[in-house]
Amino acid sequence: MPDTDVIVIGHGLAGLVAATEAVAAGKRVVVVDQESRENLGGQAYWSLGGLFLVDSPEQRRMGISDSLDLAWSDWLGTAGFDRPEDDLPRQWARAYVEFAAGEKRAWLAERGVRFFPVVGWAERGDGRAGGHGNSVPRFHVTWGTGPGVCEPFVRAAKEAEIAGRLRYAFRHRIDDLVRTGGAVTGIRGTRLAPTRLPRGVATSREPVGEFELSAEAVIVASGGIGANHDLVRANWPSRLGTPPETMLTGVPAYVDGRMLAVTTRAGGSVINRDRMWHYVEGVRNWDPVWPGHAIRILSGPSPIWLDATGERLPPPLFPGFDTLGTLARLRAGGHEHSWFVLNRRIVEKEFTLSGSEQNLDLTNKSVRDVIGRARGGVPPSVQAFLDHGTDWLQAPTLPELVAKMNALTPQAPLDPAAVEQVLVERDRQVANDFGKDFQVMAIRASRAFRGDRYIRTVAPHRILDPDAGPLVAVRLSVLTRKTLGGLHTDLSGRVLRPDGSPLPGLYAAGEVAGFGGGGMHGYRALEGTFLGGCLFSGRVAGRSAAAQG
Repeated sequence: MPDTDVIVIGHGLAGLVAATEAVAAGKRVVVVDQESRENLGGQAYWSLGGLFLVDSPEQRRMGISDSLDLAWSDWLGTAGFDRPEDDLPRQWARAYVEFAAGEKRAWLAERGVRFFPVVGWAERGDGRAGGHGNSVPRFHVTWGTGPGVCEPFVRAAKEAEIAGRLRYAFRHRIDDLVRTGGAVTGIRGTRLAPTRLPRGVATSREPVGEFELSAEAVIVASGGIGANHDLVRANWPSRLGTPPETMLTGVPAYVDGRMLAVTTRAGGSVINRDRMWHYVEGVRNWDPVWPGHAIRILSGPSPIWLDATGERLPPPLFPGFDTLGTLARLRAGGHEHSWFVLNRRIVEKEFTLSGSEQNLDLTNKSVRDVIGRARGGVPPSVQAFLDHGTDWLQAPTLPELVAKMNALTPQAPLDPAAVEQVLVERDRQVANDFGKDFQVMAIRASRAFRGDRYIRTVAPHRILDPDAGPLVAVRLSVLTRKTLGGLHTDLSGRVLRPDGSPLPGLYAAGEVAGFGGGGMHGYRALEGTFLGGCLFSGRVAGRSAAAQG
């Protein structure tokens, strides 16, 4: 008799959803993770908690007209599916978009999840109707951010643990999947030294023993590769230029991708290894939690974006438009950084930092503090980076600012006159309500959406206006984040062999499965779909694994 009915590898969001769904179906579950209880929720805990929803009440209240057909068109234009192995990822994508337009919100509401009333639009795309990006705002920030998304499933798992239906095996690292008669029937690995280090802090890999567990079904929900820079570089696609010599890390150290190799050794297949999602607006955390810890700036459309040589990025590579397009453009130049140039007035309105710990008003569900944010001023977390961040510079005049920029990056000095010319030319375009500068047009278009006008996009003005100062420059670096390819799975979450047949007893969910199918996002992702992919694929895998027995 097996030790349990279902083993779930990984206690992040996808793993917790899968585990609680299996418990709800009457199964005994063991959740195994190489980290401690302090890290329940995994990467999702650290997120802003944004979720992709279609035709939601929040959208309708803000005058946004949305539909399944429009969302599916946006998804296809973004994904760019073009490979034979994209058949199942495309089917997963369709199922997910239907979920986002249908049951998803009600399913979450039943579990107590609530949303901030202003819908966001952080990734506007490449400027083509049929190209990348959301046509309308669909980014619904969870009240409570990432912890708020995780909480219902952490709570359900705790209740199951108390009832004896779920057991955790913390500090257990999987080295092999056990196979019996061609089917996966368990796991084998190393017990790691106990630790009580705080959430996110890198822990030791000191072995203290071995273990083996058997089950009717195993679900791999171990996350992506974002903290394993060697693996990121090994899979880096030529279409994104050359991989950076130095990258910042947007995920905890345990996001190491080791289960991809473990699963392939057991007979599972990985597809779309070259599809990945990294941000170009990364800044070093002045108060890091994990090694190389970085934060992404979620900017409105107003900062001027310069490459390392001081050249302004061309349309539509503005802040908040096309992440991977900007990454490819910057990496083609071979430089390790780029620049935002702006002023304090823009910082006050347009700078938000990604992450639950950087948005404590939303994370702590403080209505008073959220109202305070809307009233203006630099958010406290942003002010801390202005005060302490090594990438953040301020000066009363442009020559002084450029001097500081050159002192920070002497290997790529900027021409002060050239930078001044860029800003003067741009500033001339705000003297009238019309003009030819696409970025200024984008600012005005953004303010047509009242959500952006209220909390995200400042009124057009001269960046060099002394009354809007001081001037600010922020050095930006590549920030690792998401794996878009992964374990090839069918619509039941079953892991497939290289020949396309299911590997009996094995399922996968979350980022390790490319959030479903081995890459349901295709080449690019619409904002808010990472957490949603964990929810959806975890639900599918948990229910399917439970039905197996």
